[in-house]
Amino acid sequence: MEWQDEGIVLGARRHGEANVILELMTAAHGRHMGLVRGGRSRRLQPVLQPGNSVAVVWRARIEEHLGLYAVEATAMRAARFIASPLALHGLGTLTALLRLMPERDPHPGLYEALTVLMEHMDDPAIAPALIVRFELAMLAELGFGLDLSSCAATGGTQELVYVSPKSGRAVSRAAGEPYRDRLLPLPSFLREGGLVDTIGTADVLAGFQLTGLFFARHVYEPRGLTEPDARRRLIEFLARGEGPDRTLSPRAGRGQGEGRPFPQGRCLPCSIGLCLFPGPAPCWRQGYRQRTSDIDPSPSGEGGSVRRTETGGVKAGNGACNLSRAAPSVTASRCHLSCAGEDQDLDVHMR
Repeated sequence: MEWQDEGIVLGARRHGEANVILELMTAAHGRHMGLVRGGRSRRLQPVLQPGNSVAVVWRARIEEHLGLYAVEATAMRAARFIASPLALHGLGTLTALLRLMPERDPHPGLYEALTVLMEHMDDPAIAPALIVRFELAMLAELGFGLDLSSCAATGGTQELVYVSPKSGRAVSRAAGEPYRDRLLPLPSFLREGGLVDTIGTADVLAGFQLTGLFFARHVYEPRGLTEPDARRRLIEFLARGEGPDRTLSPRAGRGQGEGRPFPQGRCLPCSIGLCLFPGPAPCWRQGYRQRTSDIDPSPSGEGGSVRRTETGGVKAGNGACNLSRAAPSVTASRCHLSCAGEDQDLDVHMR
């Protein structure tokens, strides 16, 4: 048997004098192991570090065998992660969580989410919140997904600020107020339909408390497991004040506060449940706060206009944007706007 795939390295353990058993999270074959001959050589050791992306060919006589991997690096991230304590804690947490998934069981959505996370793992502004989103996606893949789209009591979608620890459903402020001591807080970045500009450490810790409760109830305890040490260390690290409240802003410099603007980067795919900006058509740019945008595609689907409103002394501006409505999931475009006399290029994505 033989197949080709791409994957992200979760870990490798020594096998004999020169070989290693490599563990990957692959796009089409799930969490999969294989033997790499010469994996402890100077050439391959830097490639087989956790967090790196690789292209692999797997060969075996029958499907049940461990098989052999032929590996080629496609993205080397390990050296960058070593300089970031947050990235190291986050990577340890993700690998521990992914080992809860059945081996050789495909989860393409989780793989795509993991790929996005790897690109932002050393970014303290968004990495902790993305890990919370990833944990929610894992719970859904395991069959224990939370319903945060509407109130469990009234069915409404406004002011969802609590989560029921029994049902895993959101609860509105009015319906949950009499029982607030028995409900979990719903972090603002997990609420449906809200535009989030910054995320503070308190919101992130509330998110980890939320996912941790359901992991313990549905995953750890039935298997006789405890919370992974890596996850506990990550939460302790964030609680010490090393999370999103201490990010670097180009306007404000380094400092502490209620949060900092998100940096500009590639669009975070809504289709895999990792969008931190769950508005109808959000965009963002480094250095600005409380931003909103409206996209009005043309009838032909080939173009449209973007209206962007900024607060904090930045005036509104208009510009042209090419958008495609052909794809049902996520489309992205590079938009050029003239805002307050300043030409800007923006990444825009829409659902």
